[in-house]
Amino acid sequence: MAAATAAGSGLAVIVTLTIAGWVAAPHATFVEEIDELLRGAVTAWLVGHRVGFTVEEARYGLLPIGLVLIPGLLLYRSGRWLARTCEIGRLRHVYRAALAIAGPYAAIAGTLALLVRTETLESGMVSALAMGFAIAFLAGGLGALRQMMLERRVTVRALMDLIPGRARSLAVGTAAATGSLLLGGLLLFLVAFAVNLPDAVDATRTLAPGAVGGTLLLLIQIAYLPNAAVFSVCYALGPGFAVGEGTVVAPTGVSVGELPLLPMLVVLPENGAAPAVSLAALALPFAAGAFGGVLTQRSAPDVVSEAAPLWGFVCGVATGLVCAVLGWLAGGPMGAERLTDIGPSAWQVGLVAALEVGVAAAIAAWIANWWYSRKMRLSATGAGGGQAPAEADQGSPGHEQLKLLEEVPVGEGLATVTPLHPPEEEPGFGEPDKSEAERFTERLWARERVREDRAAERVARREARKELRAHRKEERAARRAAKTARKARAARRGETPEESEEMYGITYEADPDEIDSPQR
Repeated sequence: MAAATAAGSGLAVIVTLTIAGWVAAPHATFVEEIDELLRGAVTAWLVGHRVGFTVEEARYGLLPIGLVLIPGLLLYRSGRWLARTCEIGRLRHVYRAALAIAGPYAAIAGTLALLVRTETLESGMVSALAMGFAIAFLAGGLGALRQMMLERRVTVRALMDLIPGRARSLAVGTAAATGSLLLGGLLLFLVAFAVNLPDAVDATRTLAPGAVGGTLLLLIQIAYLPNAAVFSVCYALGPGFAVGEGTVVAPTGVSVGELPLLPMLVVLPENGAAPAVSLAALALPFAAGAFGGVLTQRSAPDVVSEAAPLWGFVCGVATGLVCAVLGWLAGGPMGAERLTDIGPSAWQVGLVAALEVGVAAAIAAWIANWWYSRKMRLSATGAGGGQAPAEADQGSPGHEQLKLLEEVPVGEGLATVTPLHPPEEEPGFGEPDKSEAERFTERLWARERVREDRAAERVARREARKELRAHRKEERAARRAAKTARKARAARRGETPEESEEMYGITYEADPDEIDSPQR
């Protein structure tokens, strides 16, 4: 029901927009075009799921990423409804709800891809099945997860704490770097569009779409806005992108041919050298890498400072993989002949992004770690306005703690190392007034003891299961040996061995009202 509701609602939205465009455009009689109208609406619904189509051997794969928002929001809502209606035992079982939506939804998408096929129009059924399943699994699963978090009052921070520390820090850094790149690319496109706004107005007037057609044209360009942001990111990275065979738009130069009359295409520079102002965009990947590297270290577990640049570079590599996927999704063919090659090269974008963002993230992570370590040492030695250890009272209870802080920084944060000592060996343990470092160390040891107890309990349960399996195996072997011996004795006596000599009992439970009361 959730999958059918989401698919039906999405089709209703797309059919409404398609009929609005059909009404505003010149057309023949209603009976002759209704079949093609509905087929075009279903094809547009499939396009919203990243499913390309072919019209008379012309392939159309340059699909708007923003159109995925319609089925995504509907599936997210269906996932929340499913979580409210059905019983999902634990948070880790949310994938069951996602699978429950994704399976029927993919079947619906594949069926519609088969229904719209004609001699001139063809949509990929395999692509419809794969993309329908992927979008429904992600959006529906996210909706179910959000609903369960609201019902059980689980915060996003608590959910993130369930992820291992290193994986969480890399996810935070990669998300920060990728988000910075996309935000910078979107800003770059909007600035270029604002500069060329008069040309965009002239192109719209030349098209003369009318009120309804102009609204639909605006919606189409908004749907292509994420593609434009990705293209701008590829330009800032260096490889650039193509707008047809033998063309390139990159900081090294611009070479484009005849383009379709679309207002948002006025941002493309003229043939020749790239505008000098646009070269400032080359700093975008390095700024995004620095931001991602700092956040990677700030959210990292305690590590030695030598590993900080390494994890920063790993964050850049992960960002490069994401950029490669985005470059692949943003491009595609747009017809036949010259427009079969539009968009960036995914592998070039991923490789350059991994190098540029990775190097910047590694340097930023190392600087952030050094700065934090220096600040901790200064606060411990009193250089920031406190009392130096040499001037402290040698017999005071806090002297040993100051000495500990002088040797190595203590606490959570950027790449710190915390020396762990048993609580009974801590200086001043048991005293009512404990420092923050002592309390932090005690908490660490308490967590370590809990982990050791759980590990020991798991080992004990595993050993108990092994012993039980071995005991049952010995019992089965003994029963088989006894049965074989009985058969052998029966064969020597010339008797026919029975199949089984075991006896069974059957017990029936009666209703208490049906039991006869005792007679006196």
